[in-house]
Amino acid sequence: MNEPFQTQILAARAGRVTPAMEAVAAKEHCAADRLRDLVARGRVVIPANRNHAALDPIGIGRALSVKINANIGNSSLTSDICGELAKLETAVRYGADTVMDLSTGDDVDRIREAIIAHSRVPIGTVPVYEAACHVEDTNQITPELLLEVIEKQARQGVDYMTLHGGLLRAHVPLALKRKLGIVSRGGAITARWMEANNAENPVYTHFDRILDICREYDVTLSLGDGLRPGCLADASDEAQFAELSVLGELVARSRAAGVQAMVEGPGHIPLHEVEMNMRREQELCDDAPFYILGPVVTDCAPGYDHITSAIGGALGAMHGAAMLCYVTPKEHLGLPNARDVRDGVLAYKIAAHAADIAKGLPGARDRDDAISDARAAFDWERQFELALDPAKARELRAEALHEQRQRSDESPACAKGEKDERFCTMCGPKFCSMRVFRELKHKSGGA
Repeated sequence: MNEPFQTQILAARAGRVTPAMEAVAAKEHCAADRLRDLVARGRVVIPANRNHAALDPIGIGRALSVKINANIGNSSLTSDICGELAKLETAVRYGADTVMDLSTGDDVDRIREAIIAHSRVPIGTVPVYEAACHVEDTNQITPELLLEVIEKQARQGVDYMTLHGGLLRAHVPLALKRKLGIVSRGGAITARWMEANNAENPVYTHFDRILDICREYDVTLSLGDGLRPGCLADASDEAQFAELSVLGELVARSRAAGVQAMVEGPGHIPLHEVEMNMRREQELCDDAPFYILGPVVTDCAPGYDHITSAIGGALGAMHGAAMLCYVTPKEHLGLPNARDVRDGVLAYKIAAHAADIAKGLPGARDRDDAISDARAAFDWERQFELALDPAKARELRAEALHEQRQRSDESPACAKGEKDERFCTMCGPKFCSMRVFRELKHKSGGA
């Protein structure tokens, strides 16, 4: 007889190690019983909707390796199912651990169905975006409509959902003092809805009904930060932390109901405030997995925000963030295409990997040590294999060699050593430090 369905957290509390836990424990080189304990306490979540058939589960929590998310999705102006599936393929190929479908344009249902069917990684959504597509004015969204959308998406197989339940009416005046106010789409929609309808946040007031839906399908709640700061001037302010305190309350209610929950975080934060923000979430939210956007650590680099945010992401993850939401070069400028997705994912894979090393996770540095051995041996093929982006490494090496050969054609004096690739083209064969050191080591009797 089949056992009655249980969410991951309820199964863990009952002392059961689920197949998803076994799979995650193997990936993380973690004892299954230890992982089960972390899931039972809510310190690790495994977003795994019972209806997502193709899913290869992952775990999210600061005791595990740092995960990264890539956002995709169409708008009313751009993209279609083929375009979004191309972004999904690109994101997963370059290392995204989860993907969020933030579609707001036409055909959002079919796009989501296609993404879930083709994805082996967990899929997240922001249900209020779809609800907004059903009305002329977002102030016309009703609690019943929002609940219908949440249940439909859960039934489709969405693994985790961002719901902005911590932004209350009392917080809106705090946001009005800011330089940029409310920059979260979901947060802005919610704040305006509360004002127009003279009512409290429907996610907060209907939270128990939402928990019933999530428990039925094992949807993980990603408690959204509708008041995340959108510029350094608004970072770590009263509005941000007032909302975070309510999110801590919702974490406790979720766990009590047998629903997994993680918490979303800032935003734009100066470098020296990143560690404090990570600690504050751990205190207020009982160490629920923290899922952070960036944070972006400087506001003046449009076109390079995948870099400004990856800097903050590495520091945030080192101090306890469990998952990083990538930022692409198009942040603040436009909807990302497949190339932007690749650039964003790679920037964040670097940040996450650097944090794993800093955290001292077993085996985190193995890849780095192996590529160092390959460099010492001038084993270019092995270096390419170990690179986070092998295609990019091959491309740049080929380009450098091509330029070297062009210079050799122009100056025969440069031709010596041209066919011997035991040097980097920056230094050349004469000045290559690795080559010089190998000769020194050989003469000293080293291997």
